Amino acid sequence: MPTQNAPRRQARGRRRHDAIVRAAADIMLSEGAAAVTHRHVAAVADVPLAATTYYFSGITDLLAAAGALIVEGWGAHVEEQVEVARAAETAGRLDGVEADLRRAEILTDAILPAGDRNAVRGFYEHLVGAGRVPELAQAYADGRVVLDDALAELFTVLGLADRSHLLVAIVDGAAVSALAEGRDARELAVRLIQQVLAP
Repeated sequence: MPTQNAPRRQARGRRRHDAIVRAAADIMLSEGAAAVTHRHVAAVADVPLAATTYYFSGITDLLAAAGALIVEGWGAHVEEQVEVARAAETAGRLDGVEADLRRAEILTDAILPAGDRNAVRGFYEHLVGAGRVPELAQAYADGRVVLDDALAELFTVLGLADRSHLLVAIVDGAAVSALAEGRDARELAVRLIQQVLAP
């Protein structure tokens, strides 16, 4: 027979599970997938070491869960830019001579990670390495629909035909090139997207 403490234990278990996944995701983004170990995740999540094996049968399961969380975060990041685009449209900032610049800035900000140059570098280093971990690559492939749906909505709000795959490739390429050459990734990506949007 369930006790009155069961819901409390379930809530605590859910919080602990989520903390472990969040810790694994943070470690992956800052140090790479190879740094995700039970001991390291437990330390970052501030949970007992045994908790990581209680909730996950192995590191591969944990990597898959962390990858899904990261993709979910990408979708939420794009959704924030959808709201920025709606506000710009309401304010009339998507009309006139600066319209293509403003659209290019919003699209770039939707695709690039938030943060400084180090955050951008860490993001792309992580992406390149993710392909070496089958479970992580699969999580990203499975979650791609979330990102694609959010980007399609953004293109609609901006009054553009959906060319999300092309523009993601442009921003990613600009970021890698800029990081390798010591240039500003956002500035280069905005300029290239403006050229694509120009009539």
